[in-house]
Amino acid sequence: MRYLARWGMIAACAGLLLSGRGAFASGPCTPVFPLQHGMHQGWLGADAAYSIPLADGRDVWIFGDTLYGEQRTVNNDTPIMVRNSIGISTCVRGQWKLNYFIRKNAGGQRADFFAAQHPHTWYWAMDGFVAGSDLWVTLLCVRDAPAQSQAMAFETCGTDLAHISSPRPDPQSWKIDYFPLVADGAHAYPSAAVARDHEFELLFALKESGQRPLVATRLPLSGLGDPAKNLQYLATDGQWRDGFDPLSAKAVMQKGSPELSIRYHAELDRWVAVMFEPVGFSSRILLRTAPTALGPWTEGQVIFKVPEMQPQDPDYDKNTFCYAAKEHPEFERGDLVFTYVCNTFDVPRLATDLSIYFPKAVRMPMPKIEPNPERQ
Repeated sequence: MRYLARWGMIAACAGLLLSGRGAFASGPCTPVFPLQHGMHQGWLGADAAYSIPLADGRDVWIFGDTLYGEQRTVNNDTPIMVRNSIGISTCVRGQWKLNYFIRKNAGGQRADFFAAQHPHTWYWAMDGFVAGSDLWVTLLCVRDAPAQSQAMAFETCGTDLAHISSPRPDPQSWKIDYFPLVADGAHAYPSAAVARDHEFELLFALKESGQRPLVATRLPLSGLGDPAKNLQYLATDGQWRDGFDPLSAKAVMQKGSPELSIRYHAELDRWVAVMFEPVGFSSRILLRTAPTALGPWTEGQVIFKVPEMQPQDPDYDKNTFCYAAKEHPEFERGDLVFTYVCNTFDVPRLATDLSIYFPKAVRMPMPKIEPNPERQ
């Protein structure tokens, strides 16, 4: 995976009209993520890259382990980084603009944007959703663990939710409230992807055993005041049950992914999942479809082979691995837009190879949709 992070109604309406999603925009924007050098504003790469559209036309980008500073620095196989950061993008008249935000602590030092609530842990901020005027972000609890590779020396330890009421233009002023959701020990933590399904927000979790299936939980939008109390999971009998028991949860995908996107496409009348092929460190990105967010899902078609992992590529390096594929429908115009990130097992290489470790976007024609299997 990775190592290392309300405007008024008039303003909202204006934002929608001027954004890349607005009817009067001159064209769609394709996201780009330039490195930004500088001790005070430096953003030198990150992973994850979930996007959450706000009603006013802005997009909130969620980034994982984030390198920062005047230049990339790795000390004894440990990069200088914060564990999470965010970005705010706009697309006005077809012009892309992205501002990065790394929080500063009381002493003026760089800090995780979402602060860990448990000792000796950190958060990888993941997917999120908007309910009313508020922003919610899933937070995967992570801690150090022994491993053969420093790039994989971690283990998961729970899921919490971050709540930002009416996010203002300046994220540095956001007040963040934290809600516990699933405690340590479940070995399946709702965070891999979220999707709106009528009056519920679906939160998908990768089960950390067997074939690593994807299972589903949900929160009623009316129950966000106490998420842990109102959480439900889809059981093996197809019924929604209170709480979350991964051992009794139904696999909605037999082989899942720790990061993916699951989005509904009205023009296709299909749910679409974009993810890396769930076999080792694959170079292949899949598109899978289903008539409902809970399946049945197609096996998937290969839509992209990342060039960084192709031996014939002139910049190929055997230590490079890629992950974090996810779709961003708000930037599409009948086509497909997704991002992915490449990283390296050779951690010191991060300091010198500026061609890796930041999200890369791909825009391509929407693939022909495969027939779905019969409903189960």
